[in-house]
Amino acid sequence: MVTLEDVAKHAGVSLATASRVLNGSTRQVGASLRARVELAAAQLGYRTNVAAQTLARGAANVVGLVVHDLVDPYFAALADGAMRVAESRGLMVMVGTTHRDTEREIAYVSTLNAQRVRAVLLAGSRTADLRATRRLREELDRYREGGGRVACVGQDLLGADTVAPGNREGAAALAAALAGLGHRRFAVLAGPTGLITARDRTAGFAEALAGLGLPAPHVVHGSFDRDGGYAAVGEAVKAGATCVFAVNDVMAVGALAALRDRGIRVPDDVSVAGFDDIATLRDLVPALSTVRLPLAHMGARALELALDPADEARVEKIPGEVVLRESTRRLG
Repeated sequence: MVTLEDVAKHAGVSLATASRVLNGSTRQVGASLRARVELAAAQLGYRTNVAAQTLARGAANVVGLVVHDLVDPYFAALADGAMRVAESRGLMVMVGTTHRDTEREIAYVSTLNAQRVRAVLLAGSRTADLRATRRLREELDRYREGGGRVACVGQDLLGADTVAPGNREGAAALAAALAGLGHRRFAVLAGPTGLITARDRTAGFAEALAGLGLPAPHVVHGSFDRDGGYAAVGEAVKAGATCVFAVNDVMAVGALAALRDRGIRVPDDVSVAGFDDIATLRDLVPALSTVRLPLAHMGARALELALDPADEARVEKIPGEVVLRESTRRLG
């Protein structure tokens, strides 16, 4: 069966342009481009998908939001931003949670495609499983061929509009700031080995220390949640670290709880830092040093990109901002 992508390639135009011509979009396409697309469609025997026309005309009033876990305040903040944009445009939001199960994520996209939602927003880190990423991209391509729009928050691996947090750069800036406080022995609560966000933050932190001529941090892997931080911090302390970096704030919360249970004072005995600057965690005692990401803005911007299509996929890099608070102290 001839696909919209086949027509786009034959005409030498983007998939978005071919979709606008053949699926009834209200967005204007130049006469010469339109003629090329229509000629290619006729030559290949392409048949217009009625469902695609419905999507392209914007008749659907639902967008799909697929996140890893709404209990995690990181994803709750992203979802809040996206939902505010949807509300401002008179759209409903259908939410699915994957719990980092790639098969479930693919299944959600397939279901949202079948339900003809206007756009799909995927929020969350990609995994190091290249096969799973390829299969997800193929499912997204099928949805896009029908006129659907896709955006994601995370790594630029899906050929879609992407809001990409500066994970590596933010972690590097945090390492430099903590080294500036006099710390020389670090540990990293690095999360799962296969999660790209965790990998990037760990790598950025370690690379910055190496650039400063400091020893490599002691890296402890575990789950990417509060319990993971709680379980991993004991090994970090045994390694003699004066400062512990958890690759997300939720892990840092677990680390703080474990240290408190062990009678280890923060920051007097050990300093602790996180990443994300989750708003609901800012009242922790001691207040958590971290890298701030504008999470609600990221979710909002990603949905805006999905709803305001362009001919080519766009990537917007979001830098992190180091925020030093009471959970880290100056040595000496």
